[in-house]
Formats: sequence, structure tokens, C-alpha cells
Amino acid sequence: MSIALVIPDRKLDALVEKLNALLPGVLIQQWPNYSAPEQVQMAVVWKQPQGSLAALSNLKSLQSFGAGVDSIVSDPTLPDLPLSRIVDPALASSMVNYLAGIVLHYQLKLDLFQRQQQQQLWKPKSPRLLKHICVLGLGELGQAAAQYFLDQGYLVSGWSRSVKQLEGVHCYCGELGFKQAVADADVVICLIPLTAQTSNFLNTESFAAFKQGAIFINVARGAIVDDAALLSALDSGQLQAACLDVFREEPLPITDPYWQHPAVLVTPHCSAVTNVDTAIHQIVENYQRTLNGLPLMHLVDRERGY
Repeated sequence: MSIALVIPDRKLDALVEKLNALLPGVLIQQWPNYSAPEQVQMAVVWKQPQGSLAALSNLKSLQSFGAGVDSIVSDPTLPDLPLSRIVDPALASSMVNYLAGIVLHYQLKLDLFQRQQQQQLWKPKSPRLLKHICVLGLGELGQAAAQYFLDQGYLVSGWSRSVKQLEGVHCYCGELGFKQAVADADVVICLIPLTAQTSNFLNTESFAAFKQGAIFINVARGAIVDDAALLSALDSGQLQAACLDVFREEPLPITDPYWQHPAVLVTPHCSAVTNVDTAIHQIVENYQRTLNGLPLMHLVDRERGY
């Protein structure tokens, strides 16, 4: 009996220690140094290299180490096996705290005061009147964000691929619904999952539908945004500011124009990070389900990509 960890570029000592404690007698192997690949029944994966699962001849299931699976399902060598993702209640709390802080940052004009500090300017300003927030993507995290801002007294609209109903939130779907959702929003938050259909979803046409002077926050995936279109919208004044926590390439290359753009706030993909303690129990549960031939918890629809 064995679990393989295929999670490059991360220290996994804490994860291995916790798995050993909860699953005594189960061999925990780490890519690329498999000692007994034929014993592996489940692989825990995150941004796995192509072909890294090929040696696992008795693999029965796949477990994402995070809530997102876009980097996993985009692998053309991925075996056609059940795939589960982590559902972490603390992830939603972390995301909401991040978004609350960012919206307050803009509401208090801290972005403007930071620029004034660099110019040694002393010019008090009244807070921005941010009344309407739009959340793009009404999955678990999107619903948590929408509910939080609703509770804070904001007018909240939401857009999703399929029809959703959330009490107090003006919910829309489809192409026309997208334009209605963003048309009057002071702040637009992107929490759309990255799929083949949503790559470059936010482009020149999309940003043109935003209210002029809106603020854009992306905490989903970088590839959802057409970067040239976003920069153009910022330069033209169609958008007044953007906070970006996710990017096509991470870490963000030092030559990327986002670093120096005066209207862009860059954060290093820190809005919501998987909690190892939460993840470990779901990994253990799904491993036991794999051994017993039971359906995995939080199964991913491979066709939809989430």
C-alpha cells in the first residue's frame, strides 16, 4: 500500500510526517524518487510534470493538493482516473479576509496615498464611494465573497456559467447576463475557474462592458485575463485600478509590466493558501475510499474542469 506525492518545488516534510502518523504502514513516496512505484494506489498531485505518473502502474485515483485543478487537468498525460480536489472551509475565510482588505485599501484611497508618498505630496482625500461589488464565479469561494459583501451592506451582483440563486444577490449567467452583472459595479472580483472556455475570458470586449473607472481584482487564475487588454483598459482610464494576485507565469517575471504599472497592485498568490491540516484529513479519507472501492469526496467533473 502506498501514496505518491507529485508536488514539485515544495517542502513536503510536514505533509509526509502527518501522513505517516495517520496512515502507519503506508509507504509515502515522493516524485521523482519512487522506490516502489507499482505499490502506489493514489497520487497526490499539484502542477505535476507531464509523464510523472506513467510509472505508477496500479494507480487508482488522483487527489489534488489544492482547491483548483486547472494545472492538473491540462496535463495531456494525465490518466483517466477519478480526481478529487481539496474543499477547505478555511480557504473561503482566507479569501474573504484578503478581499475585504483589498476593497478597504481602495475605498480609503491607500493606493493614491502611496503614490503621493513617493512624490512627497500632502493631499488629504475623501474615501471612494464603492457601493456595488460584482463577483464573477459563484462557486464555493465566490458565494462566500458575495455573502460577505452583502452582509457589509454593499449591493452585490454575481455572474456564473450556470444559473445560480443566492438570496440578496443579483445573479446572472450567459453573455448578456455578464454585461448586466458588471455594468454598474464599482469593484469586479474574478473568481472564475480556469477552463478551456474561460481562457482569456476577460478581454477587450469584457473590460469595455465594465463601468468606467471600475476597480478589478483577480484572485482566480492569471490566464483568465488577456493581459494586453487589461493594461490597455488601465491606460485608457476604462479601469482605474487592478489588484492581481494570480498570473499566467508565477513567480511573475521581473520584466513584466505589471510590476511598474502605477494602477496595479501585485500580490504573490497569497489570497487563499491550502491548509495542510485540513488537506491531510481529506487525503486520508480519499485514500481509504480508494482502497475500499468507494466514490471519492469532492470529485472533479473532468469535462467541466472543476
